[in-house]
Parts: sequence; C-alpha cells; structure tokens
Amino acid sequence: MKKLLVLGAGTAGTMIVNKLKRRLDKDEWEITVVDRDDIHPYQPGYLFLPFGTYSPDQITRPRHETLSDGVNFVIGEVDRIDGDANKVSLIDGQTLDYDYLVIASGTTPRPDQTPGMLGPEWRRSIFDFFTLDGAEALAKALQTFDHGRLVVHITEMPIKCPVAPLEFTFLADAWLRERGLRDRVEMVYVTPLPGAFTKPIASEHLGSMLDERKVAVEPDFMIERIDVENKTLVSYDERVVPFDLLVTIPLNMGADFVARSGLGDELNYVPADKHTMQSNKFPNIFAVGDASDIPASKAGSVAHFSVEVFVDNFCQLIDGKAMTGSFDGHANCFIESGNGKGLLIDFNYDTEPLPGKFPLPLVGPMALLKETRGNHLGKLAFRWIYWNIMLPGRPLPVTTHMSMVGKTADKTPAK
Repeated sequence: MKKLLVLGAGTAGTMIVNKLKRRLDKDEWEITVVDRDDIHPYQPGYLFLPFGTYSPDQITRPRHETLSDGVNFVIGEVDRIDGDANKVSLIDGQTLDYDYLVIASGTTPRPDQTPGMLGPEWRRSIFDFFTLDGAEALAKALQTFDHGRLVVHITEMPIKCPVAPLEFTFLADAWLRERGLRDRVEMVYVTPLPGAFTKPIASEHLGSMLDERKVAVEPDFMIERIDVENKTLVSYDERVVPFDLLVTIPLNMGADFVARSGLGDELNYVPADKHTMQSNKFPNIFAVGDASDIPASKAGSVAHFSVEVFVDNFCQLIDGKAMTGSFDGHANCFIESGNGKGLLIDFNYDTEPLPGKFPLPLVGPMALLKETRGNHLGKLAFRWIYWNIMLPGRPLPVTTHMSMVGKTADKTPAK
C-alpha cells in the first residue's frame, strides 16, 4: 500500500485529498491528512465579521465534514519532517510514514514578530482580522469607535489575500458613512509597497479609489516597531504614524515545523518550483497553496488553480511519466469596495490585472477592474461555491490557466 500524506486540511489540502480520493486506486493508496484542529474556516469571511455581514457559525465547519469518505484524518501538531527517512513526527509522539508528502500548512499572522504589536494595546486599540478571534474583537471595537484616527496597516509582503487590507479600508469607509461618522474619522492606509497594490495598473486604479474616499496613503513604510505608549507606528526611516484605532496585518509566516525540518526560507515558506510546486530539496515532497515560496498571491484562487495542476501532475508522476502541467500563477480576486459594489481582478505571473470582462468576452457577466453590483454579489455567492463545489473538488467553469480573452490591455479601467 502506497501512502500519500498531506499536512494541512485547509483549502489546498482539502481539495487535494478530495480530488485524489476519486482518482487513486483505493486498494493501492492510503490517503491521510493532518491538521491541528477540526475547525475549517472560510477565511474570506473574516473580512465581513467586523461589519456584521456574517456570523462566526456561517464561516466555519468541522474539517472532517469537508473530507471525502475513506480519507484518514489525524488531529495533531506536526513537530518535524524527516525528508531522508520519509517520516513525519507529531508533537504527541506519533510517527507517520509516507511515499509522497504534500505540505499545505498555509501561512499565519505573527504579531509577535513586530516589537510592540503584542502588548497591552493588543485587541484594545490594535487589531487584526485575519483570525476568527481578531475579527470578532474588531467587530466589538468598531461598535464604540465614533471619532479619531483609523489606520489600516500592512507589516510586510507577502500576506494572505493581498487585497484584503484594501477591502477592509473601503468597507470601513462605507460603514462609517452609513452611520454619519466619516467626517469625524481620519483614515490612513500604511503600506510597505510604493502604491496601493503590487501591479501598476491595478495600483493606480485602487489608489484613485482611496483618493476619492479621502483615505491618505503612507507608502514605502517599513515598520520597525509600535510605540505603544504614544500609539504610533515607527518606521526604520523614522517616520511616525499616530493612530487611535489600528487595524494591522501582522507579518505572515509559514509553519514553524517547516523551519524545524530544514525545508523553509527565512519566512518558513517551502522553496518549490513555481510551475509544479515540487520541493527544491526532495522530489517526493510538494508544497501547495500558501505554504510555498512561489511568487503568486497567497489567495484561495491560487490554491484552487495550482491544485488543479498538481493533481494532474501527481497522477502522471506516480504512473512513471513526466509531469506536463505548468502552473502560471493564475489568480483572480473579488475586491469589496463598499456600498454594495466590488471589483474583480484576474492576473498571473506574467500579466497584471487588466480591464475587460470575465470569464466570457463582451458577455462577462463579471467586469474586470470596475466597481459593479454584480462583482459584490459574486463575492457573497462564492461562500456557497467554496463549501459545495470548490472544497469537494468538483469542477468549476473557470479555466485553470489565465486567458487574455476578454481583456483590454490598451485601455485604462472604466470609472
């Protein structure tokens, strides 16, 4: 019996085991997935919790309910991987053997890595929303915040869902306006990037949206520490940004067991081939989703598209064939912009987000880089798609590789 071991039952890990359970011979393969708990969060829902759109029970399900019958589910914390011996040790002393290993352990906010972030003001005036606890605490704080300086801050890239801080900013602006409080709140967007986003066309468009909403942008801000006593962000070049309410995206890092196993870079991400997700160190180890160092967005769509490539490649590999699939870095993301509207961006390693229609030219129905009601509804509808189609590994009517069909590279986004 051959053994496939997957570390992480998040988006990528769950899709992999569900897809491969249908494709691998059950008499020849044993599939096991390991995670530290039995709670699977719909992470895009964290963004909406502070504004009351979703409740916690709407964005969490037991992990075991999302896994196909016949997949072994082990609850436990990974201690380390022994790539030479093909073994994984858990903190509780269990040892799991494998023939092939997939690391799908994701990325995690690490507020402990920035001096002053974790301290007396944590979850009092300093909040995150990339965790369930953080989003719930922020929801309570917003209920009593009626004036002052609201700062949205990114510590360093890469982060999980790079558009989420922008979405929070847009939603907070709309939320404050609805309550007649916007004129009493100064909003500042602090980023280590030179602009609002990583890609020029999208950055210009999203930056203009911040301008329209009277949100000041503090670019190229590399934080050194948080001065808790004075409630300020302090950069390495000694710039100071004061705040009354700080919504921060802490440094994101991969799992600590990756570092203990000697398989990670300085942020605990696994160096891997950006087209096949195969480990640079061991040919029978793959890193999929947010766990790898590939230069793609750490977003659910990347997990989805890369898993499609991985599964086909894996089936070729175990049949003794060359892996022919090549992931192109394809990502598409809905961006909530407030007031019941949203944008959609679609890009990959080589092509930045462009205006146009998606997925069909002229028809759409989704507009690219344009605020529409349809994009907002698409974002909300994706929760159902996630639980019922994407996680179970069923096919979606979207191409795995990015297409230029319907995009207009020579035009600026419509207002």
